[in-house]
Amino acid sequence: MRWSKSFISTLKEVPEKAESVSHRLMLRSGLIRMLFSGAYSYLPLGLKVLRNIEQIVREEMDACGAQELLLPGLQPQDLWVKSGRDEQMGQTMIRFVDRRGRKICLGPTHEEVITDVVKNQVRSYKQLPVILYQIQTKYRDELRPRFGVMRACEFIMKDAYSFDIDDKGLDKNYQLMLEAYKKIFSRCGLSFLTTEADCGVMGGKESCEFMVPASSGEDVILHCSKCNLTKIKEEGLEKCPQCKGALEEQTVIEVGHVFKLGTKYSKVSNAVFTGADGKIKPIVMGCYGIGVSRLIAAIIEQNNDNDGIIWPKEVSPYDLLVAPLNITDSKTKEVAEKIYKELSIEFNVLLDDRDERPGMKFKDADLIGIPLRVIIGEKNLKAGKVELVKRQNKETSFVEYDTAVSCIKKELLG
Repeated sequence: MRWSKSFISTLKEVPEKAESVSHRLMLRSGLIRMLFSGAYSYLPLGLKVLRNIEQIVREEMDACGAQELLLPGLQPQDLWVKSGRDEQMGQTMIRFVDRRGRKICLGPTHEEVITDVVKNQVRSYKQLPVILYQIQTKYRDELRPRFGVMRACEFIMKDAYSFDIDDKGLDKNYQLMLEAYKKIFSRCGLSFLTTEADCGVMGGKESCEFMVPASSGEDVILHCSKCNLTKIKEEGLEKCPQCKGALEEQTVIEVGHVFKLGTKYSKVSNAVFTGADGKIKPIVMGCYGIGVSRLIAAIIEQNNDNDGIIWPKEVSPYDLLVAPLNITDSKTKEVAEKIYKELSIEFNVLLDDRDERPGMKFKDADLIGIPLRVIIGEKNLKAGKVELVKRQNKETSFVEYDTAVSCIKKELLG
C-alpha cells in the first residue's frame, strides 16, 4: 500500500476526553474514529490489526478442533426469560419490539442461542463432544462507556462453547481452552495473569479470568510475586493465603473469561442426548470468551512509548514501512520502489511515498508503530547503503542497498 493512496489520517494533538493511553493513540494513529460514545468506526489501519488478531484466534481455536459458525445478533427475548437472565441483564440489554410485535434484543452474548442450536442438532452421545465458536459483534447499553474500545456499547468478541457428555469431558475441554488462550495472548505480545473469578450472571460452577496489567485497567487484583498467586482484590487481605508473601495491587484489563457452565443452560432449554446406556441426559457445557476488539487496546497499553504505538509482530497492520526521505530524488525513488515491489510479494508493506519533510515522516512512522522501518536517504545511498530501524528499541543498522531485500527478508522472518 502506498501512503499517498491510503486512508491513513494521523492527528498531531491529543484528542479531548480520551482518558487512556490506548484511546489516545488509537485516535491519533488513525485506527478508529468515534461515531458517538461507545460506538467506533474502524479505519483501515485499525481493521488490519483487528483482522490479524482474529486470525490468531481462529488458528488457535481451529488447532483445538473447534468449528466456527456465526449466530444471529438478533435474539428473541423469550430465550432469555426462559434462562432467567432477562432480569439479570437489566438495562444493559438493548431491547425493542419489531413490527410484528415480537420482543427482540440485540445479543449481549450467545449462551441461550447456541444451546438452542445444539439441542436441535445433537441427539446421541456419539455426536459429542463438540466445540463451536464465533467471532461476532455484541451489544450492551453500558452505563458509562469509557477508554475507547475497552468498554464500548458495540464490540467484537470471540465466544466458544463446548458440549460434552459429562464433567470429565468438560474438564478436558476447559483445560484445552485455557492452554489455547495462553497461546493467543502470548502471540498478541501480551503479558497476562490468570485468576479464579465469580461466575456472575453467566452462571456455572467455576471460572477463570485472563487479566492484562495496565495503568488504564478498570479492575484491581492482588498478585503475589513469590508464588504467582493472583486474586480479585479483597479488603483487609495483605498476605498471600498460599505462601504468606506480600500481595501487590495491580490494575488490569480483563481480556478473556472461561466458564464451566455445567447443565445450567441445557436443563432450561431441554438440550439433551441419549447416552450409551440408553438414558436421556442433559448436555454438559463450557463457555469461553475473548474480547477481540478490547485486545487492541490492551496490546497498545502494554506496547507504547512517548512517540506512539509499538506493534508486536503478529498484530501489526504492516510488516514493514519503506520511507524514502526525498521522493522527488530519482535515485531515492528508484531504490524505494524496488524494495517495496520485491518485498510486497511476500510481506505486507507500506510505502511512505508522500512528498513531506523527513521529520513528519519519522513522527508518523513512530506513531503508527510498524515493527521495522527502511529509511532511504540520498546521503546513505551515496555510500551504497539504506538504514533499518526497529520500532521496539529504535535500534539502527545499515545494509548495502543492492542486498537490502535479502537482509530485510531475514529480519522479517527472524
